[in-house]
Formats: sequence, C-alpha cells, structure tokens
Amino acid sequence: MVKISYLTKVLALGLYLISICAFAQSVKGKVQDSSGEPIPYANVIEKGTTNGTTTDELGQFTLNLKNSPAVIVISSVGFSTVEKNVSSGSTVNVVLKEESDLLEEVVLTGNRAKPRTILDSAVPIDNIDLGELQATGQPSIDQALTYTVPSYNSSNQTVSDATAHFDPADLRGLGPSRTLVLVNGKRKNQSALVYVNDTPGKGEVGTDMKSIPTAAIERVEVLRDGASAQYGSDAVAGVVNIILKKDIDYTLVNAYSGVTKEGDGLNYGADVNHTFSIGEKGFVNATLSGYHQDYTDRAGEPGRDDLFGVDNQWTRDNPDLGMIIGQPEMTKGDIFVNGEYDLNDDTKLYAFGGFNYRMGKSFALYRTPYWITDDFGLLTPPGETYDGFQPTFETDIKDILFTAGGKFTLGDFNADLSATYGGNTVDYTIGNTINVDLGANSPTTFDAGAYGFSNIIGNLDVNRQFGEDVNVGFGVEARQERFEVTAGEEASYFGGGAQSFPGLQPSNALNETRTNVGAYGTLDWDVNEDFLIGGAVRYENYSDFGGNTTWKVNSRYKIGEAGVLRGSYSTGFRAPSLHQVYLSNVQTLVSGGTISNQGTFNNVSPVIRDLGVEPLFAETSENISAGLTIKASRNFTISLDYYNVRVNDRVLFTGEIGGTDDNGNPNAAVQQILDANQVTSIKFFINAVNTITQGFDYTMRYKNIELWSGKFGFNLALNINKTEIDGEVKTPSSLANYKNNIFNRKEQSRIISARPNTKFLFGGTYEIGKFNAAVNNTFFGEVTWQHASDPLKDQTFTGKVVTDLSFGYEFSDLVSLNVTVNNLFDVYPDEIDTRGDVVTDLGGRFRYPWEVNQFGFNGMTFRGGLTFKF
Repeated sequence: MVKISYLTKVLALGLYLISICAFAQSVKGKVQDSSGEPIPYANVIEKGTTNGTTTDELGQFTLNLKNSPAVIVISSVGFSTVEKNVSSGSTVNVVLKEESDLLEEVVLTGNRAKPRTILDSAVPIDNIDLGELQATGQPSIDQALTYTVPSYNSSNQTVSDATAHFDPADLRGLGPSRTLVLVNGKRKNQSALVYVNDTPGKGEVGTDMKSIPTAAIERVEVLRDGASAQYGSDAVAGVVNIILKKDIDYTLVNAYSGVTKEGDGLNYGADVNHTFSIGEKGFVNATLSGYHQDYTDRAGEPGRDDLFGVDNQWTRDNPDLGMIIGQPEMTKGDIFVNGEYDLNDDTKLYAFGGFNYRMGKSFALYRTPYWITDDFGLLTPPGETYDGFQPTFETDIKDILFTAGGKFTLGDFNADLSATYGGNTVDYTIGNTINVDLGANSPTTFDAGAYGFSNIIGNLDVNRQFGEDVNVGFGVEARQERFEVTAGEEASYFGGGAQSFPGLQPSNALNETRTNVGAYGTLDWDVNEDFLIGGAVRYENYSDFGGNTTWKVNSRYKIGEAGVLRGSYSTGFRAPSLHQVYLSNVQTLVSGGTISNQGTFNNVSPVIRDLGVEPLFAETSENISAGLTIKASRNFTISLDYYNVRVNDRVLFTGEIGGTDDNGNPNAAVQQILDANQVTSIKFFINAVNTITQGFDYTMRYKNIELWSGKFGFNLALNINKTEIDGEVKTPSSLANYKNNIFNRKEQSRIISARPNTKFLFGGTYEIGKFNAAVNNTFFGEVTWQHASDPLKDQTFTGKVVTDLSFGYEFSDLVSLNVTVNNLFDVYPDEIDTRGDVVTDLGGRFRYPWEVNQFGFNGMTFRGGLTFKF
C-alpha cells in the first residue's frame, strides 16, 4: 500500500501540472534543409532572451513568445543560422543551408546572463543530444555519459552495500561531491547515501543519476570548468545540466531488452513520451518508464579459501565459495513531466520534475559453514545439511524532484523566480541472514533502517542586456537541507547484529538541518565582435560553516572565422555535506585479514572531539583553464583545453583507527572507545589533504562526408588526467602517530589512481537511406591499486579498449529498430594478482578489481529495441 500511495501522489502531481496550463498564443513552424527534409532537434531561440525550444523529429516546433512581435533565431548542427521576424499566432517555414557545425548550437549552461553558442562561450561545454546518449546502448544516464564524455566516469560497483545501487560518478577525477548536477538549470538534490565502502568516491556524496530516465531527456550540457562563483557549492569540477524534453507533436514509445554473452543480466524495459497540448498557450511533456535487470555473476573460483586458510571438501565442492559478484538486481519505475504556460506576453509559468522508485538486491560475502557454523535451522530446508548462506542487501530507493516558477519582465530586466523541492531516501532490508546472538529466535530478514536527504530551494535570477555589448545578471538563492537517519528494528543491531550489516541503532538516528543563503553577480562585455571578457562573484553563508566568497574571470578571443582562444581563472568551494557531518553507523568489513565491525563516529560526537578532531569546514579550490577551438571547415572542428584544479583541505573518510598506532604502540584513549562501543576500529570524516588535478581535454569531429551515397562522420575525444596529493596528511595532535591509519596508501589510491588516467573515444557513424550504423571505441587507461603499507604489492591494471557497435533501421515513419552490441570483443579488466596478500582478492572471491575501477566486468552485452511513433 505504501508503494501505491507514492505512485498515486506522483500521478496526481502530473495531473495538477496539466490542470494549471491554460490557453496562450504562440508561434509554430517547421524547419527543413534545402532538399525539403525535416531537421530534428534544431534550436529555436527568441532573440535577446533565454526563451527557446527545439524542433521535434519531424522538424516541427511550437514556441511561446515572451514578446510579440519578436525575432527568433534558428540553428542546428551542420547548418547556417537563420533569423525570422514573427508575431503571436503566426506559422513559419524555415529552410537552413548546410553551412554550420556543432559549435553553433546555443547552450545555456555557464552563461547566466545570455545564451551563447559553444563557439562564443569562454569556457568548454559539451552539448550531447538524446541520439548520442541512446546510441551508447547504456541503460542509464550515468553510464551513457561515461561513453560520450571522456572526463566523466561511472562504473558498476559490487558487494558494496547500497553503493552498488548508486554507482559513484565524477568529472575530471575530482570525486562525486565536486560535480554539480542541474535539471533545466535548477539544482538537483544529492542522494541520501554516503559512499562508505571500498569503491571509487569513498567517503563522498553524489547525485542519484539513475533517478533521471533517459527517455525524458532532450540533451545534456556538460560545463567542464569550475563554476562555484556562478552556481555555488559542488561546482568545483564542473556542471552537468540535464535538459528535459519540451513540446513534441507525437507520442514516442520504446521497448527494449538485452542479455550478456554469459546468459545472465537479462534486462528489459519500456518507456512512453507524450506532450499534452492545452490550446496554443501551454504544454506538458510527460514520460513514463519501467526497467528491470537481473544480476550478473563473475566471482572467482579459487577452490580454496585463503582468507580463512581453509582448503577442504566444502571449498572444492564450491569453488566460487558461494559468492555472487556482479551487477545487482534492480526494478525501477519513473514518471517525469516538463510543462510551460504563457500567462501573457511578458510572463511564462513553468513546472517540471519527476519521481523515481527502484528496488534493488545485491549480495554480501557468503557465510561459509566454517565461518558461521550454525544457522539454527532457520535458512536450511528441513532434512538438508547446513551449507552456509549468502546475505542479501536490499534497497528501496525513492527520489523526487519538483520545480515550479515563472519567467517575467521587471522593467527592462528579465527575471526568473522559482521554488524547488528535492528528496532522496534509501531504506535497507537485510535478507537471507541471521543474528547469531539471537540464535533460533533470530529473524531471517531485517529492517536495518534508512537514510534520507531533502532540500527546499528558492531562486531569483535577473539579467539584462545593455545595447549589443554588455550583459549583466545577478540573483539570490536560499536553501534548506535536511539529513535524516532512521534506526532499524532492534533485532538488526542486537549484540553483533545481523550478519553482513548490523542495523542502524537508535544512537545513530537523527534529523538535522541547515540553511544557506547565496547571492551572485555576473558581467559579460563583448568589447568587440571578437573579444569577450566576463566574470562572476558569489557570496554564500551557511548556518553551520559561515560565509565564503568566490569569484571568476574569463575571456574569449575569436581568431578570424576559424578559431577561438579562451581561458578562465576561478576560485571555488565545497561545503561538507550534512551526511559527512552527521553520519554514524557500524559496518561489517574486511580489515587486516579478519572480518570485523567498524564504527563510524560523526563529526559532532564527543568521542571524536575528545580525540582532538576539529569540526569540518569548507574545502576551497582554484581552477585555471585555457583552450583553443578551431573550425577548420563547416564540418570539421578541433578543440583542446588544459585545466589545473587545486583543492585545499579536502574532506576525507579515514581508514581504520585501531588500538595501536602506526608504530605498533598501544593508545589507551582509542582502545577505551573501541571497548565501550564493541567495535574493532573507528572511522570519521576530517579535512586532511590538499590535491592538485591537471589534465587535457581534446576533441575532433568531422561529419557529413559523402561516401557511397550516404554520409559518414567520425569523432575523436581524449582526456588525460592526473591527481596528486600536495603536502602531508593533516592529523589531530592526539593522533599524530596515526597518519598512516588515517589515510594510508590504499585510501590515497582512491583519489589519485582509482579512475583511468587516460580515456580515449574514437568512433564513426554512417547513414544511408533508412539505415544507420555506429561504432565507438573507448580506451580506458590504466588504474593503480596501492597496498595499504607495502609498495611491492601494488598492482596496475592495464588500459583496455571497449568496442560498441550499433545498427538502426527505419521500417517506416512510425516504426524503427535498433540493435547494440556493447563490449563487442568481450573485454575484461586484468585479473587481480595478490602478490601474497590474500586480503587483496578476499581469499580468491574477487577475480577482477573493485576498489579501483575502469569499466566494470560484465563482458559482452546484446541489446535490441523497437521505437514507435504515433
């Protein structure tokens, strides 16, 4: 009943959006090329404003004007830009000539005062349309971006509790916390989860990218430059702005399915997208989708258990030690809406958002019969011999986003006033397990508690253009954030707790809030047709951290008609998340060759204060970038950008602090904490290191090459990235001899080498008649896992090339087919070489690396689907 009530509320929200739309005048039209073929996804912008839309797949559009009469600007990839004089109620037919390229598409991210083309922008921006995302064959937006943006990385995690259901994602290797995600230009809420397991992004908080269905997306704009001065905290590495679909004149239905070469991981799904037009003044675009995937298993098969030192008949009969290691099982549903309504010629109301619900199941370490020697007959069928058990980690994840606002004029200024609510919750269920301390009275399924995060945001953004040369913008943002922890049932944490994950205890439960108020100003000055200078300044004040001021300057210079030089310098900051301040729990993990309960104490705990750990404070950063774009011809473009990002006082999740220090000497104060809390080690968050990240982004695109009566194109993209720790690890004076424990070599490798140091994309497309094909090769560079204390046990996993092949065929204007083979040559990462340390692969359980990660280890996957238009 609870699940139904959530979906009912979301459906009611969608109906409410429809009900608020009324009749408004607009301009309609169709955009075609010189041969009369429609041009889909062309940009249509009302000149001098941020008001715009795109054409649908038939080249048609409807634009609700802010002013009438008005001038609209129409542009598209591979075509010239055209301006048209229009008035409310008119219909126009536009013909674009093939004289442009991708660089002339209008983008909104990073330009808060005035929309600009990529060529006009002073910072590097990727503009990725839905077709490119779908061509990857990936089932989620985070994975699709991994295969289209070289500096963006996300990969499936496994045996990592709830982290397996979120898959940490980052930009430029700076961690999930330092990439800001927007939807239609508005801040998306973070997830409720802190990644506390041994994966990339450990100790950080990201955005739940899986909560946004690809079917609802028109395009994604990726700003690869520091933008804290424009957008606030978290924009240290850059900004991902997800633009939702708008007014489309047909219903689009997709149905698809796939499976791996090994025959597991079966997935299937369907989605429908439709626009409800209410008269001529408003619309609501709605997307409904569902998806299911089975788990995959790529566990090692050692035939013995080196972690426990066991080689017996059970290990020989169960060479995989009972493990399931791979992608988790998942079922999800989404509903998303995006609506606009012209109240009058000067005022447009808008609302958008959605609800995502997904159920997941992943697996913990198998409890062998020589580890847990008895299940009291609770999990073993009557008459059968006890054979151990593998606990499951099951999640109910809910994510909701809703924004409503209006765009209007204030005198000579354009204004945008909005309110946003976003929330994410993760409920834990631990299944197929027992609490040994409860014996035969133990449940076999436990409610282990829940995490929740939400925010309420108010924004007012104002901008104005003075003449043709000067654009100013300013705005304010007020935000309240809330982090909640709900305790699990008593049986889940009684004694040693449920096997695999002791539930959250009443002492962990909390409900904490903080408020933030920020104000910014921006200025762009086109000194002349070629030279642009601009800047931004922002002040933020947090109720728990105080104030912070950041600023940015940037410039762009056009070199004739062929190229652009650009550069920027900015300062930035990231406020520690509420999760990092208040998180506390107990986890069952492997440490020092043993299975143990490790306790996380939050940053405000008296226990941590007594050890001399200071309150968390905001990270600061400096970002330098410089780039060059060359428009060699109307279809051939090249760009190169260098970046250097310094992050000071980076917030870290420490390693295990035990009763003895780095030198093996006992510490009575720490030991007292361990004994009092019945844990073998403690962890906490601390501002501990400075890092320097630098690298290059290179892209080359050549399209519309005539070949065998069709058109061929290819693209090349490269990211080279390196992060180094600058200086010493900072430790509290009372824990001065715990420097290695606080942030040892293994933990350091999650920052400096857990993601590929090089990523190279090379692909081509070919279209002829109703047939199209694409091949994309992605080289994932090497990653290095560092041993906690012994450099001789480090392992570098070599770079690999993953090839994806896709085909499409249009049977008619209404039905089309697409087939994708991901990882065509069934490439896997290097296997783990323990070099004598059995903890490295957990006694042979893991065959492939998981603490550092390139592209997962599912191998070849086949996918196919049908698309219907009505």
